[in-house]
Amino acid sequence: MISWLTYSEMEKKEPRFYRDGMGEGRFRSFVVGYKDSDLWIGIDVQSFRLEMANFAQQKLIEFRQQLEAYIQNNVEFVGSLSPLELDLSAPDIAQFMCNASMKAGTGPMAAVAGAFSEYIGKALLEKYAIKELVVENGGDLFLSLQKAMQLSVYAGDSSLSNKVGVEIPAEDTPIGVCTSAGTVGPSISFGKADAVMIISKNTGIADAFATAIGNKVKTAADIESQLEIIDDTSEIISGIIICDGRLGIKGKYDLKLIQHK
Repeated sequence: MISWLTYSEMEKKEPRFYRDGMGEGRFRSFVVGYKDSDLWIGIDVQSFRLEMANFAQQKLIEFRQQLEAYIQNNVEFVGSLSPLELDLSAPDIAQFMCNASMKAGTGPMAAVAGAFSEYIGKALLEKYAIKELVVENGGDLFLSLQKAMQLSVYAGDSSLSNKVGVEIPAEDTPIGVCTSAGTVGPSISFGKADAVMIISKNTGIADAFATAIGNKVKTAADIESQLEIIDDTSEIISGIIICDGRLGIKGKYDLKLIQHK
């Protein structure tokens, strides 16, 4: 069974070093946490208000408590590795996760990080006049931008790690960018991909498909078949797969070589 407790114990062994330098002066940032949930939030300097951190913290607790209360009476929601029937009595965030998992063929928890990124991001955008926003939750991003942003793909020990990525045009946001890996991080994966990055207008769908495709990539020979899934899925805007030193990309965005300062 997948559980938040298991995730929390493993997360302690996986410090979020990739947050170092995020934003590079473009954003003022803060971190909110509740139990094992831990989100980095960046706001453009002009829009930033100190009170935003307290608001985001309150929304995190609210959404988390809603989901936990539902799970108490629906334990299969946490343990299932396949889609569950949509329960219209469930809280909105649980239905959001369920819908995403049905698209990708995963269990609902495959969309949990993306769901929290998007729900907290949208709550902030609704409450405040924010020009640019990034919400990061375990490497899963919800973005709302006014100018383009380059994102690199972290792929662990791969020679391609942080050297390739995509540029997200501002006009395509808000958008979700989620990454799953079989060789990096605490999340459960049945594959061996160094990284699967999926981009979608729906951050839950991006998260669930990153997991689903990551589960199926066991060698570099699997990249091509999974790129076909990316190409055939209307909800996916673009996707990148890295495995065994090989890379594949499909969708709207071109591959970018990332120059580090």
